[in-house]
Amino acid sequence: MTLEHSALRRDADAIVAASLRAVLPDAAVRKALAGHEFAKGKLVLVAVGKAAWQMAKTAAGMLGDRIHDGIVITKYDHVRAPIPGLVCFEAGHPVPDANSFAATAQALEMTADLCADDTVLFLLSGGGSALFEQPIIPDAELAAMTEKLLASGADIVEINTIRKRMSAVKGGRFGAHCAPAQVLSIVLSDIIGDPLDMIASGPAYPDSTSTEQAKAIVKKYRLELSDAAMALLDEPLPQKLSNVETHITGSVRELCAAAAAECRRLGYDPHILTDELAIEAREAGRFLSAIAKTHRGDGARAYIAGGETVVHLTGHGKGGRNQELTLAAAAGFAGMENVALFSFGSDGTDGPTDAAGGYVDGHTSKALAARGISIDEILADNDAYRALQAVDGLIMTGPTGTNVNDVAVLLIR
Repeated sequence: MTLEHSALRRDADAIVAASLRAVLPDAAVRKALAGHEFAKGKLVLVAVGKAAWQMAKTAAGMLGDRIHDGIVITKYDHVRAPIPGLVCFEAGHPVPDANSFAATAQALEMTADLCADDTVLFLLSGGGSALFEQPIIPDAELAAMTEKLLASGADIVEINTIRKRMSAVKGGRFGAHCAPAQVLSIVLSDIIGDPLDMIASGPAYPDSTSTEQAKAIVKKYRLELSDAAMALLDEPLPQKLSNVETHITGSVRELCAAAAAECRRLGYDPHILTDELAIEAREAGRFLSAIAKTHRGDGARAYIAGGETVVHLTGHGKGGRNQELTLAAAAGFAGMENVALFSFGSDGTDGPTDAAGGYVDGHTSKALAARGISIDEILADNDAYRALQAVDGLIMTGPTGTNVNDVAVLLIR
């Protein structure tokens, strides 16, 4: 490892850590709850998503015994410790599993038969579409549909437009279920543009999509749905929820700003290219490598792109969109000094892996070739994890307690 490589990697690690600290949901939950006057009845806490444990812990610390009952539903390995007074479930993501269904059933039971003086504190973050689910189609069909959409490169809005119609809790139906109780919903956004009806498929927010849009997505991705599932596309979802008050907090824009601030502290001139990156991961990586070629020699700069890229599965390897993005840039960086690119998911998990993302620099391509690893073959098999692992290019954070999309940072010294 060269001194240049180690210095860039230290900077990358510092930027990752600082960015994640800045977008933890704790402060946002405290702000939303501070001074809020709950009705005199029961207070039931329901926290769902990859950041559910962190959000619930903060709320429970503020509200204490005021909470009558509560449940946390999050991804496997995301519960860090018990929270007094709350039941914690871990469940499947990105495809729901039996634990998703069991946890959701318990949440529905906790929030059934409430009265107008009761309140549901609903803490929602990304990942909730899989974690919070009571399907109204067979489990196997739901799983197959979800896997097909994920593999086809559908974006999250397209996926959730379909998923909410197959569920008893999505598309505003959970908010309607809680009525006449009031629902105070605090939402941590993980979707570009912060569409409230799409984050975790909008369990407590009115739907804004149409039957025609849903049918167009089915046609676009050639989904093979049963007659019963096709009929659900025509079923109306709640268009108004007068019992729900929603506060949105956190976004990829904040993540990009935090990354820029740390880059500036480390001596780079930061430039936020976009906080709405929503293209193929490989193309994003190649584009960022082209920027490096243009601007190397211009001094210490950082180029930042936030959002959520997509991956078309063409192989059977292991990886995620951030790992694929960085590996695709590695060939363009070959032989370049003082240049590095890293990209990571703010939730700490990139695809079905234990890595948050990946890191490459001008030495990565040569290091892979020395190990007999072809970047093109690895990308064709969607096996970026194995390649990056071989050259110490994985970013490992563990579960972070937040979830506000991804950010890629190009560093030029």
